[in-house]
Amino acid sequence: MPWIDTVAYDDADGKLKMLYDRVKGPDNNVDNIMMMHSLRPHTMEGHMAIYKYVLHHSGNTVPKWFLETLGVWVSSLNECDYCVEHHFAGLKRLLADDARADGIRQAIEARDIARAPLDDKQKLAMEYARQLTRDAAGLSEKLIVQLRDAGFSDGEILEINQVSAYFGYANRTVLGLGCSTKGDILGLSPNNSDNPDDWNHT
Repeated sequence: MPWIDTVAYDDADGKLKMLYDRVKGPDNNVDNIMMMHSLRPHTMEGHMAIYKYVLHHSGNTVPKWFLETLGVWVSSLNECDYCVEHHFAGLKRLLADDARADGIRQAIEARDIARAPLDDKQKLAMEYARQLTRDAAGLSEKLIVQLRDAGFSDGEILEINQVSAYFGYANRTVLGLGCSTKGDILGLSPNNSDNPDDWNHT
């Protein structure tokens, strides 16, 4: 049970019911992280908008599986098992290479990104996410220059920044309110990237 009251799908009405219908998955399942917002539906609306735009938008050019990888990494650094499990399932589905996905997870769990089956450019992005998560004030322009020199455009650097920052927020929502995966369907996401207003999870 979470540490605050939440409203179940069947008990929802008004704006909350409308938002639940936008974010639900199969059998009216609403992820527990979204239910954490049920007493203040306007915060769920804000959460879903930023989640969809930073992670599941057709305007992004960093591969979605790698954005999910950054999310798993940040969540692991923050010891947020809920987000690790959800987004690793999404990463695995998107990557469609179980052995590589498992290798990435093993490197994340060992805190040894050097051994992850990622290229040097991606490992540099992982280092940026690590520093932003663990020592944001210690970041300098030098790492941005390195990302640019490695081949990331400034827009892609922004994507990396926003995904890393979003997971810091999501992890604290989960950890601060006692959110668990009980009853959730792992790995669902709003996959219709061409429509930013389509929040349904599949």
